[in-house]
Amino acid sequence: MSLLLAMQSQAATEDALGPALEGEFALQSGDGALAAQEYFEAAQKTDDPALAQRAADVALLAHAYGLSARALARWRQLDPKSDDLVFTEAVLALRTGDRATARRDLLAMLGVHGEGWKRTIRALASATDSATSAQVAGDLLANGHWPQDIPAWLAFGALSQRLGDPALTRRIVGDVVRRFPNEPHVWLLESERLREQGDAAAAHRAVEHALGLAAGDTDVRSAAAAELALLNDRKAAAAALANGPQDDRSYIARAAYLAEADDSDGLAKLYAEVGVASKIALAPAQDAARRLLLGQLAEYLKRDDEALSWYRGLPSGIAQHDAAQNRIAIVLDQRGDLDGALAVLRAQQHDDGADGDAQRDSFQTEAELLARHQRKDEALATYGRGLAIFDGEPGLLYGRALLLEGMDRVAEAESDLRNIVEMQPDNAEALNALGYTLADRTQRYAEAQVLIERALRLQPDSPAILDSLGWVQHRLGRDAEALRNLRRAFALQKDAEIAAHLGEVLWLGGDKDGARAVWKQGLAIDKDNRALLRTVQTYHP
Repeated sequence: MSLLLAMQSQAATEDALGPALEGEFALQSGDGALAAQEYFEAAQKTDDPALAQRAADVALLAHAYGLSARALARWRQLDPKSDDLVFTEAVLALRTGDRATARRDLLAMLGVHGEGWKRTIRALASATDSATSAQVAGDLLANGHWPQDIPAWLAFGALSQRLGDPALTRRIVGDVVRRFPNEPHVWLLESERLREQGDAAAAHRAVEHALGLAAGDTDVRSAAAAELALLNDRKAAAAALANGPQDDRSYIARAAYLAEADDSDGLAKLYAEVGVASKIALAPAQDAARRLLLGQLAEYLKRDDEALSWYRGLPSGIAQHDAAQNRIAIVLDQRGDLDGALAVLRAQQHDDGADGDAQRDSFQTEAELLARHQRKDEALATYGRGLAIFDGEPGLLYGRALLLEGMDRVAEAESDLRNIVEMQPDNAEALNALGYTLADRTQRYAEAQVLIERALRLQPDSPAILDSLGWVQHRLGRDAEALRNLRRAFALQKDAEIAAHLGEVLWLGGDKDGARAVWKQGLAIDKDNRALLRTVQTYHP
């Protein structure tokens, strides 16, 4: 519930407005403890249950569990029949290890017809860093009250992956497979479980079984391709997408997978396939989109002359032409012509008729090219020019923040990220970047945790956010929770920086062989990653 909704309630009093506003400002700045105190004070000064609910939620977010319990008591006085009250009470019980209360409340929610299971999933997912969540999920499975429909069981199976308990995941996903053996998405869930347990061969077979059950289903093919990519079989991912009707989206996805696999032969065949398909009469808009795609495929194949020909052949006055200018600049830079690339981008920046998104992106592209050539001060100036035109544009602010952080100008990076969060409180990427910056470059760990957990609520399966959460938990001395989140992040995405963090926590916990193995994987992914190199140099494995 937003502050605005709370303040609009007729029951809200003028006395409560001040502390509620102070609480919201503190929350946006990452000071969860102050936010919880201010909101609780506001809840005490009004008979509005919405403010009591907000106070309980903010205190939970700040891990101020005693204050959350007091806010819940106030809420219960004002609105004892609220379904949201039971939900929040269950979340608090999960976080504080009160298994009996959590089980009671979640069973009550499951007993509600319709959407009760969705609320139960949300409650358990909001406390995935608590061992109690896995215990209570096991209780619900044993109880036998879970709804007997596929969406509910798929959601329960997906939740079990987040809870980090392999035995529970095996039980739940195994039950889903037994109940719905002919449902392809069930086998994709099984593949995810097997992959996270390290059995890549069995996971691959599960994906193949899913495709066999619904080879012509576009959604299944797309989900199967994503799972195959996570299994590091990007050629198979592209092949899964190729089996069925094609459009520009499937062509682009296939190209991306083949490029990641460095499969030049596959890309060449796809380029020819798209070229043949493009000979069919297309509407002008489709023709422009297809030309842009052919340019990108030629670029993937390092056929620079052909890529430039496709890009330059797009007529001016359409969005695809303007998007192509940024691609032209990138190709020119790859050919060693940075000056030519900058000239193209700056012409776009001064073209009053250019598409706004492409024009904004031209500043981003120019800054990234300059930074890649170690001309970082010029890159900063480019972001400044872009922001002078696109005032407060989140993408430009975010790019500048990352550049500033890499230049060790942490306070300025923090300022840009905070500006994004103020404008877009639900921007998970900015919340995570701000939280991670505080966790990694300062000692403001509690503040960082609040920001990262807000991001995780918005994107609960993001490997980047799980990595950030694990890292701040490590900094707070909670290594058991940190390992659970870092392992899941690395299972979801083989990334060098995640490998650096997971390896460090393993090393410090005494598992030096495990750390060495993870770091070896990370170096194979990106041998130049700054965080990973710094970590390896620190511990000399």
